[in-house]
Order: sequence, then C-alpha cells, then structure tokens
Amino acid sequence: MTDAAAHSHAPVRIGIVSISDRASTGVYEDKGLPALQDWLLRALHNPIEFVSRLIPDEQERISATLMELVDQHQCSLVLTTGGTGPALRDVTPEATLAVAHKEMPGFGEQMRQISLRFVPTAILSRQVAVIRHQSLIITLPGQPKAIAETLEGLKDASGQPLVPGIFAAVPYCIDLIGGPYLQTHDAVCKAFRPKSAVRPQMEV
Repeated sequence: MTDAAAHSHAPVRIGIVSISDRASTGVYEDKGLPALQDWLLRALHNPIEFVSRLIPDEQERISATLMELVDQHQCSLVLTTGGTGPALRDVTPEATLAVAHKEMPGFGEQMRQISLRFVPTAILSRQVAVIRHQSLIITLPGQPKAIAETLEGLKDASGQPLVPGIFAAVPYCIDLIGGPYLQTHDAVCKAFRPKSAVRPQMEV
C-alpha cells in the first residue's frame, strides 16, 4: 500500500489475543497471533496498529486483558483465538461474556456453520461475540486454518463465495458502535454495508 493510499483510510487499533496455557509458557510456539495479524493485514486497506497479548487459559486474566484492550487502549476490534471448546480449561467464552455490554449471537452461529462444513465436532465450539463500549470482541477458533476460514468464509474454485465469512459484517458493526470506517480488500473478504452506509469517497 502506498503512503497516499494508507492516508485515505482511517487508522484502526486492533487487539489480538492468543489464549493458550502451553504457548504462553513457551512449551510450543504460538501460531495464533501471527495468523490473526497476517489475515488482517491482507484483509484491510486501513493502516492497523496492533496491540497483542499471549496469555494462559485463566478466566480472570482473560477478562482483565479484554478490559485493558478496550478501556485503556481503545481498540475498536478485539479478536481472540483459543479456549472456546468444552474442555475444563476452555474459559474464553465465559471470560468474554463477563465483560460484555451486549451479546452478538449471530457471529457465533455463523462461525459454527462454517466449521460444520469441515468437521461434525464444530457443534462443540462455543465462540461468542460481544460489544463492550465502542468495541467489538470476537472469540475465534485456535487453529490458523480455522481462523482464516471463519473470518474469510468459503469460496468455490472460481473464487465465488459459498458461505460468507463473519468479517463481512464486522465493518458495518463497527460503524454502528461509533468506530472507524473499515475498508476491506474484496478479494479476501468483501464487507457488506447497506447502500445508505457506504461512503463513496472511500471506495477502493
């Protein structure tokens, strides 16, 4: 992206959080944060400031981290990866709901629909999305491939969408809660807005 192109789009601060006992203690290399950052850089025209955290599966720690990213760093979007299954240490949904002002159940429903295309155990996933103040928080799967599929959706051999990814709805949601105007690269994920919400001068 050229400097001129970057300046034509509103900057956005995005929190990315990888939640894993083993990765946070160095038992294995974390892959969640690089996967989130790589996808967002491919998907958005906006210049992005990332605030990243790698933390263990501890409910109070997760809640505190989400509040820090929203309340202190004022991230417009927070994406977490990991800790959304039924295992005893999987507490990301509970930690997220504990800091929510509004729940956005459609995101979790769509994430499970996408994952069910690949594995029947997708019904065990407990992903959620919430709004806190003027921030959207979404809990994503733990595997890099699943992160991309969930955000981007599924396409056929010609590149036409089969199942919409959840990120298509993220820019308009952030519009509605007073955040920056996000513009996506259509080849990665085409954002949807009602015609009345599109800003022609920002089209790319």
